[in-house]
This record gives sequence, C-alpha cells and structure tokens, in this order.
Amino acid sequence: MNKISKNKNSPIGGWGAVLFLLLLGSCRDVLQPKPIDILADQFVLNEPADVQTVRLGAYTAFRGTTSPNQGVSAQWIMAGDFTADYTQANGTFTDYQELANKQLTAANGVVEALWGGIFNTVYLCNFLLEGLPKVPGVREAELKTVTAEARFLRGLANFIGVSTYGGIPKITTTNIDANKIVTRTTKEEILASVLADFQAALTDLPNGRVADGPAIFAAYATKNAARAALARYYLYQKNWAEAARFATEVINTRNYELVDYQAVVQQDFTKESIFEVGYTLFDDPATSSFSMNNILVGRREMIPSNQLITQLTSRDAGERQLTIAFDPRNQRGSDNGWTVQKYGTADQNNNNNVIFRLAEMYLIRAEARAQQARIAGADGALADLNVLRTRAGKNITNPAQKPTLISSATQPEALTLIERERVYELAFEGHRWYDLVRTGRAQAVMSAFSPNWNVKYETWPLPQSELQRNPGLGAQNPGY
Repeated sequence: MNKISKNKNSPIGGWGAVLFLLLLGSCRDVLQPKPIDILADQFVLNEPADVQTVRLGAYTAFRGTTSPNQGVSAQWIMAGDFTADYTQANGTFTDYQELANKQLTAANGVVEALWGGIFNTVYLCNFLLEGLPKVPGVREAELKTVTAEARFLRGLANFIGVSTYGGIPKITTTNIDANKIVTRTTKEEILASVLADFQAALTDLPNGRVADGPAIFAAYATKNAARAALARYYLYQKNWAEAARFATEVINTRNYELVDYQAVVQQDFTKESIFEVGYTLFDDPATSSFSMNNILVGRREMIPSNQLITQLTSRDAGERQLTIAFDPRNQRGSDNGWTVQKYGTADQNNNNNVIFRLAEMYLIRAEARAQQARIAGADGALADLNVLRTRAGKNITNPAQKPTLISSATQPEALTLIERERVYELAFEGHRWYDLVRTGRAQAVMSAFSPNWNVKYETWPLPQSELQRNPGLGAQNPGY
C-alpha cells in the first residue's frame, strides 16, 4: 500500500458532510453531501435537547473517530514529532516516508487530514456559536458553558492551524458559499482571533470540582485547560511574563499532580491530565491509517530515530525512557528494534491523546523564567526542571542512575537544558517540530539530522487538493 487514504470531506469545499457524519452517525463516505442549511434545519439545534448532540460533535471533530473525519489531535502529534528528528520510516506508506525522510509534498495525506480536521472543528464550533442564541429554552448556564467550549475548541484548532501552515483562512461563519471561496488571513490576524477565543473561553468555562478528581473533567474544557492553552500561546509569542503567569496559575490550583511516569505512558486520564482527547472501545480509530497506535505500534510505520533513542536512554531521562521499548525480534535491516509505547489499542488504557498536562506547565514556566534571566532559586527555571527530574528518578533505587539535579547554569545553558528536558518529558506528544521552529533552532538541529532538510519545512504546505478546489487560497507556501 503506497498511499494512505485521503479525507474526502473537504473543510472548505464540502462542509455539509461533517454534520451528516457526526450527527447522523453514518459511517459511509459521503462524496456529495446535502447542503448544510438542509441538515441544520432538519437535525441540529432546533430545541434544547439538540445542544448536547452538537456540543459532542464539536469535540468529536477535534478528536476524530473511526469515520472518515480523522480529527485534529493525532495529526497534530504527527506534525509535531514526525516532521522533526524523533522518527525514521520503517514501512510502506508514502506519506510517512515523506515526513521521516524530509521530502514532504503538498499531496501528503497527513497534511490534508490535519487541515480537514482543523476546519471541520472550526465549522462545528461556528455552528454552535451561530445557532445557540436562537434556540428557545436553553438554560443560561448551559448557553454560557457550551459557548465557551466552542470558543476554546475553535481557538485551539486555529492555533494548531496557524502554527503548522502559517496564514490560514479565518472561518467565522457557516455560510457554505462564502467558505467555498474563502481567502487566507495573515498569521497575525489568526493569532489575534485565537487569543480572543481563549480569553473568552476562560471567562465562562467551568472550574471543575477538585473533590471529584481532575481526571473526570480532563475530557472536556475547563478554566485550567484555557489557562494551559494561554500559557502555550504566550510561550510561542515570546511573551514570557504572561506564559509564566498562566502556567503558574494552573500549577497553583493544585487540581493536578505529577504521577509516576509509567502512568503517563500506560494510563489514560491520570491526575496529571489537564485536557485529553479520550476514546471508547467503540469510537477509537485504532486501526485506521491515521491512528497513532497503528502507525507507531501495530504496523510500526514510524519508529524512534537512533538519535532520540540515545537521548531517551540517557541517565537524565530517567524513567522517561519508558516512552520507548526495545524488542530484539524487530531488529533487522534498518529497523533498530525500538517502538513507541505511549499509544495503545482501543481496549487498552493508554489510547488517548494528551493535549495539556501538568509537566508541560512546569516546562513552560521554566523556559519563560530562563528567558527572563530567572535561573536559580526557588522561583527560578532550574527549580522547575528539578521537579520533573525528581519525578523521573522517583522509582530508581540506585542514586548513581537517577537524573542529575541542576544547581547552577548560565542562561544559555539553562535554555539548552530546557530544550533537552522537553525531549525527555514530552516525546511523542506533538511538540518537537513546533518547539524547534518557535525557538529558531529548526535549521541547525534538522540540517544535522537529515541531508534532505530544507528551510521550507519550517512551515507545512497547504494541501494541494484545497488549492485546486479553492483558488481563493492564493499561492502555495514557499518552496512547495
């Protein structure tokens, strides 16, 4: 099999299919969907009982299912880790070979699937935002909460889109005719809309009740999910003070705790999870072409790169080397025998995709503090790194094998340590490529990793199918 299947339901050219798939429960690939206004009038947001159906549809559009809608979360992780230096190709799918070999094209199926998931999510959120105020009898509390969830998911989808493709269309309506000919918007305008969505979501999202345990609420957006999103947003924008502030607010709620790293790898909805894309036995896309488990574990289309193996098996990685595992039976030819462990099958307890967890908040605060020259002391960057290194050595009995705690460093040394710590802590959670690009390190790191690396890969191409379907998108990203 040379090419993974493509998402036929274009986010710009075929908006109607997503509601049909999500809300009517069909599993067939609708090539000629009904007009969206007919679907909306007949099936969506006519009465208060419809609200939760559409609300769950928006979450489903983000996470993806076994349907042709592949969602955002898995493709976002692939973009962050497969575009970077974490993987090498080990299978037959051309799309993953392109990513691993740094020969990405505009016809790549993952490029198209992520784009589709982003705009399917944006569309469902817009549908909620347009329709909710018109539904008679919806309780005020529900109206505020669902509106905030829609703005959170739309902001998150657009943030991933602009971080991946650069300027993207700013879709604020469900008008299918307008969306068919939509043009791209500048990166700055998209980021401004993302910030507005996150800030609005923070105001009206629920807190989540500590007494019931944070894991209950990690599948849905809460105030802390919005704070975590804002911390990451400001980190990417180099607003160090605000990044540190929002990360600290999440940490200080004490709703979460750093669990054993083995639980991070092997369990869903741990007490560390802030926002997590969850699946059930019946909707997990574990056998699809875009499934993290299928690609990384089942077929092993992508395996850990030798460079990453060296880092994750070092002393300072500590228990975080549980992210990968070695099986000598797999070792042959170019196969190094290593496999990613973070994504299980539908009937295992580690099949979710974590979007935000507590450890990232410590890393965001550490980087923000280091950038402000706050290195040592109880409120310095090194203190946050040592929190994670202490956790990573918690169950290691030999002191000589525990990760080294850091007592002093210059600012450049601290920033290098933080970059390395993000590799140890967040491998295969979708951060690496985005980290290298936002810090200006992509060219140096990736050109050393692959002779095929080109500066153009700091931005993904727009899907070729979308450019053909909508000439209003304008020129392809440079180099593609």
